[in-house]
Amino acid sequence: MKILGMISGTSHDGIDVALVDFARDGDVLTGRVLHTASTPYPGELRARLVAALPPAPVTLAEVCVLDTLIGQCFAEAAAAAAEQAGPADLIVSHGQTVFHWVEGAHARGTLQIGQPAWIAERTGAPVLSDVRIRDITAGGHGAPLVSVLDDLLLGGLLSDGPTGGTGGTGSIGGAAALNLGGIANMTVVRDGGLSAYDIGPANALVDAVVAGRGLNPRGYDEDGRIAASGHVDERLLDVLLDEPYYRLAAPKSTGKELFHLAYVEAAIARAGREPSGPDLVATLTELTVRTVAADVAAAGVDVLVVSGGGCRNPVIMDGLRAALPGVRVSLSDELGAPADDKEAIAFALIGWLTAHGLPGTVPGGTGAKAARVLGTLTPGAGPLVLPAPLPTPPRSLVLRR
Repeated sequence: MKILGMISGTSHDGIDVALVDFARDGDVLTGRVLHTASTPYPGELRARLVAALPPAPVTLAEVCVLDTLIGQCFAEAAAAAAEQAGPADLIVSHGQTVFHWVEGAHARGTLQIGQPAWIAERTGAPVLSDVRIRDITAGGHGAPLVSVLDDLLLGGLLSDGPTGGTGGTGSIGGAAALNLGGIANMTVVRDGGLSAYDIGPANALVDAVVAGRGLNPRGYDEDGRIAASGHVDERLLDVLLDEPYYRLAAPKSTGKELFHLAYVEAAIARAGREPSGPDLVATLTELTVRTVAADVAAAGVDVLVVSGGGCRNPVIMDGLRAALPGVRVSLSDELGAPADDKEAIAFALIGWLTAHGLPGTVPGGTGAKAARVLGTLTPGAGPLVLPAPLPTPPRSLVLRR
């Protein structure tokens, strides 16, 4: 079954797509990655989206307009993928998160926009969307949903030992998958089970400062060059590390509702500092390194598999390796999931699970009371026809190009 996974993450810079052809053989699910691509948002649309995100006030009229424009962008990205790699049997659109409602330790709601009917109309394929909310209704955080992919990939790594993809020898006590998008999230897998949660900002605060201060017209710290040219302000870093979110117990989730430019400006005021642009970026980058490394060390894992845009930042990656000398740090490419495309592949997997009547969550990954089948289906050009339900989920996933 060919499924196209689509997502624009918390960096809200564009749409990542992955077309995966899934086939099951007993307990093993094989996914052949046929096509991946990334489509940037048009500059005017991205600026309009950024202007509408928290803590900015926004009208329902603007939400309606953005829902349509983003849906049309997703539709064009899906059509381009079909033209290059062939049609999909099902399209999964995560859409664009614009608000993730969290109170204390509980997620109350979540909103992703990008009207799926535009995708169905443009491609003729059925579309699965609104994939997070069902987990929240079951008491979960609706995040990180990529943990269902991590469970299948890392579970195989544990059973095979380090030679099953990391190239080492000896036993593995535990493995973790780290995604460095706008927000850093981590999935920890051991023989005894799985846990996953959002750690805190990865690129979100750096991107906000780079864009807000005009440090790079592309809106991010390309190759970590700005951070590398600055110095860490330890006083400001101490203020940032005092954030109560870091002390919450997992499972937990967060987003740009908390970590945004005004948050950084408030921290600067409390610290009584006026750092230069490079020093501020260096400090925020070190914040990512410190918070991630602390949680990885506390998890006591032997292997850390990294994906997301932050894995292309050598300042972050070198910082993590220096802070975690006993941990084997590698990219998710070694497990068949390209680091830049892993989340799109994860949503393709969720589509396969939903199509077969199987849960798309692991309760330990989101904190839900039980696993749930995810998403809402929009029919394509013809009748909605799903495969026969399967009684049990696969136990492992093998990805191939």
